[in-house]
Amino acid sequence: MKLFKRANLPEETQPTPKISPEGSSDKGLGTFGGVYTPSILTILGVIMYLRFGWVVGNVGLLGTLLIVTLSTSITFLTSLSVSAIATDRIVRGGGAYYMISRSLGLETGGAVGIPLYFAQALSVALYTIGFAESIIDAFGTFNQLYVALITTIAVAVLALTSAEIAIKAQYLIMGAIILSLISFAFGHPLEATTIEIWADPGQSSEPFWNVFAVFFPAVTGIMAGVSMSGDLREPSRSIPTGTLAAVGTGYVIYMILPIVMAMRADASTLIENPLIMKEMSFWGPAILFGVWGATLSSAIGSILGAPRVLQALARDGVLPRCLSFLGNGSGPNDEPRIGTAVTLGVATATVCIGDLNIIAPVLTMFFLTTYLVLNVSAGIEGFLQSPSFRPTFKVHWSLSMLGAMGCLAVMFLINAVATVIAAVIVLAIFIWLQRRELETTWGDARRGIWMALVREGIFQIGEEDTKNWRPHILVLSGIPKKRWPLIQFADDLTHNRGMITVCSVLPSSSRDVSQQSDMQDTIREYLEKRGVQVLVRVVTATDFFDGAKLLVETYGIGPLTPNTVVLGDSQEPSRSDRYCQLVAHIHKAKKNVVILRENSERSFGQYRRIDVWWGGLQNNGGLMLLLAYLLRTDMDWRNAEVHLKLVVPEESAAQATQANVDSVIQNLRIGASSQVLVSKGRPFYDILHESSQDADLIFLGIRTPGDNFTEYYQDLQSKTLGLPSTVFVLAAPGFSYGEVLSDR
Repeated sequence: MKLFKRANLPEETQPTPKISPEGSSDKGLGTFGGVYTPSILTILGVIMYLRFGWVVGNVGLLGTLLIVTLSTSITFLTSLSVSAIATDRIVRGGGAYYMISRSLGLETGGAVGIPLYFAQALSVALYTIGFAESIIDAFGTFNQLYVALITTIAVAVLALTSAEIAIKAQYLIMGAIILSLISFAFGHPLEATTIEIWADPGQSSEPFWNVFAVFFPAVTGIMAGVSMSGDLREPSRSIPTGTLAAVGTGYVIYMILPIVMAMRADASTLIENPLIMKEMSFWGPAILFGVWGATLSSAIGSILGAPRVLQALARDGVLPRCLSFLGNGSGPNDEPRIGTAVTLGVATATVCIGDLNIIAPVLTMFFLTTYLVLNVSAGIEGFLQSPSFRPTFKVHWSLSMLGAMGCLAVMFLINAVATVIAAVIVLAIFIWLQRRELETTWGDARRGIWMALVREGIFQIGEEDTKNWRPHILVLSGIPKKRWPLIQFADDLTHNRGMITVCSVLPSSSRDVSQQSDMQDTIREYLEKRGVQVLVRVVTATDFFDGAKLLVETYGIGPLTPNTVVLGDSQEPSRSDRYCQLVAHIHKAKKNVVILRENSERSFGQYRRIDVWWGGLQNNGGLMLLLAYLLRTDMDWRNAEVHLKLVVPEESAAQATQANVDSVIQNLRIGASSQVLVSKGRPFYDILHESSQDADLIFLGIRTPGDNFTEYYQDLQSKTLGLPSTVFVLAAPGFSYGEVLSDR
């Protein structure tokens, strides 16, 4: 059900501000030589100062270097995927959300983007609370809540004033971090020690993978530059350069630090003292500057990135219409000040709550989910080799998929419960967005995925066999509104087991061939509103019968062609010859013919009783029984009873026939009942009228077209006049439908 549809908005109408520092014409916001420097700041997280000694002490030097290498490898693979996507298309505001939505569709992008926004917004509180804790530890005279609130408001005001000023403030913070690293480099050992390559087995230490899970978040801060994508003059240049530079810089520093630590203190000292770097440094307070710089840098990065994701979500119509104002920008640079104010409110409320230990693991999962989906996006695009995917930064799809698997593995290693919770939230948002049926004006990879699957599937299907038979129906309905029961009947038969194609023939004398596409769209929209999932095909021909023959002969691709043709009964005597010739033509094409003659007064009645006039499993009998079985799997017909009716000439044959039919029904497991009728000289059609007058639907087999088939069919029509809705069935030659039932 469609709740609403967003109006189509061409991407070109979305503002794409170009900001550059004063006096510079070739550098975008926050770039230094093309490198987005806050990415480097964010990746050098608080873990470097507070937990690195703990990591080294628990797993030893070699274990630490292995953890750093494994963690950075996953981040590096994700950076490659980000770089490939960023150099393939113009990346506007919204960062990771924008990339994912343009690759895997609006639903997937929104399912990741909404949690990503809240993860970034709540991260502001995480970092400011961390900053407040370090202030209290250093001075001990302030109230932690007030410090965290003041810091949160300060970084928000900085972002509201100007993103450019906020970015420039990061350079001061980077100076503090560099100062702390220099102070540590020129520090001193705490005690005489020998380098422990591996952790001592007798030592009480954490397992390797537990330590890996603690360390991994330290390398996940690579999205700062991506989040600012809409504010960069050249995102296709700045994002790859800045992101990869951040990963490389972080890796070098993370590889050097454990070597220095292992040379200056033993394992027990490293584990027990959180601020071990302060004691080792040449000037201890410089390490506090590093801690403060890391927390403030991360807070500023989050307060800048979150509103831009929110703005992009609102502009794409992912958020409800009542929140569309969040997509508004302010000033010549289109800054999301409304979104920043909303983010400030979320962060402030979170700071007041204070205890974030419960939600922090889930937030980490949201970030990792984003990285996972970015890898999947790049991997799929590369694997499909779509002509539209032409990144200047080329990455083999296998590397992106390897990064995706690495992210998924790390998520479960860090916290399996939080991973499941995050997955449920993302899935719920995805389903919600699917139900809203949002429309987009950009192409994404989903069509390419299905095209690749369909292509491979068509070549693998092979010829039709009894075990895998499915009804693929060609409905010669004409205008659906006038022949709706035909489409309804075909839909009831398939019940998502096969494909339905609704066909119309336009007279070539009254319609131009160029109108076929418009007519197909009109019919498709009408059928979608009626809740029927079908394909639509419109052709032009001199008359209906020529067009129908054309469709029977040519429609389909490879082995995926209709095996059953459903058409309505012709009541016009002047058209009987052409109609019967069409039936014969369909039969010669080795397709089943199913003719529905609807009782206009009763339609399908109460959907409670189906009479099948049967002559055994051979030829028409097997197909009729199969169609009746398929019909009963539909919701409307689920309570219907299937009655197999046979006529024998004498009473003496009735008992043996009844036993044989009951045995067949039991073996076929179709839940039908049988009734053997004795003619006693009465004509078959008299028995038919008497026995099936109260049925809701009747199946009758018709003979193979041959000489005088038109006269035969006209006689059949007259003798079945007045019956409930009736289906005339002619099975395709050379296929045993009895075996289809037996295989079940």
